Amino acid sequence: MMVRGTHRPHAVADKPVRGGCGRGVGVAFRRLLLMTVCASLPLMAGCPYYAAPPGTVISAPASFNRSFAAAAGAMQDEGLSISVQDPGTGTIVGGIDGGVVQASVRQQADGSVVVQFDSKNARDPALLDRISRSYDRRMGR
Repeated sequence: MMVRGTHRPHAVADKPVRGGCGRGVGVAFRRLLLMTVCASLPLMAGCPYYAAPPGTVISAPASFNRSFAAAAGAMQDEGLSISVQDPGTGTIVGGIDGGVVQASVRQQADGSVVVQFDSKNARDPALLDRISRSYDRRMGR
């Protein structure tokens, strides 16, 4: 006697049938996906770039020629007539109302530049301060 619905002609019918040709495609796709993810992770991490905050003035190191030109220009800005301008010695001499102002521009061993303004018998006590501020403006400070 046979019970309906329980007859199984093949014992293998419970197992799903898989084709052999499609099996390698899934493994290859997974490997490709894994390699792509692993390769892109370092790119996403990256190195952050911290920019200077807005309003910050970033200036290049002062060169001798730029400092020398700024010192001479600052003296002229304040109305001095330049009588000596010698880049070889780093000396600038100018006069106004009988007073003499001398600028000395020197490059140090480490590459930095030192600019010094001196006054002999200047009638205006604030003259050197104004020249110094004009020099700073010309240097972008």
